[in-house]
Amino acid sequence: MGKSEVKIVLADDHTIVRQGLAKLLEGEPFFRVVGEAENGREAVGKVEELKPDVVIMDISMPMLNGIEATRQIRKSVPGTRVIVLSMHCHDRYIRELFRLGASGYLLKDSTGSDIVKAVHAAMAGNTYMSPSVSRLVIEDYVSSQKKSIREDLYSSLSNREREVFQMVAEGRSTREISEILFISPSTVKTHRARIMEKLRIENISQLIQFAIRIGIVDMEA
Repeated sequence: MGKSEVKIVLADDHTIVRQGLAKLLEGEPFFRVVGEAENGREAVGKVEELKPDVVIMDISMPMLNGIEATRQIRKSVPGTRVIVLSMHCHDRYIRELFRLGASGYLLKDSTGSDIVKAVHAAMAGNTYMSPSVSRLVIEDYVSSQKKSIREDLYSSLSNREREVFQMVAEGRSTREISEILFISPSTVKTHRARIMEKLRIENISQLIQFAIRIGIVDMEA
């Protein structure tokens, strides 16, 4: 990697986590944290503005989760490597993120040295996973696990529909979603109707239950 500076953006909805990561990373030679974000939409904006070498991103963030933020970042700023942090070793997350080109998947109980190794691996064009994640990836290929029918249907949603889906599942109002996405309330309602039709869901309660089951929103939320 040489001695060139590595610019890093941190995205996590917990301030204390961002502060801890910043202190850890800036203690390393040539690492510099250039920006922080507290939700997925802000993370995409920061990366597009600052064009960092690496973004370290929590997977469970409000307004836009880490998977959809990764999808948008890889499309708009393909030169930025994405390293994802998660509380859970979730097979759907892992499959989707590596399909999108993420450079690392770390559990939040990883050590500081693991995070530093992940950044170096990303800069070298390699991938880095927590050991337990590596085991799950191997098991997933061996067992050829099948996704549920509804998870397959979720994959058919457009990027905008996935944004609306998450915000509806988070309990945000039609007006709030329209203001965040800069679209009319009627357009939000149209997206919501199409989402429910595509997912074969009859009401908002089922939508929320499904979002929790596939890990789009936390059960505590």
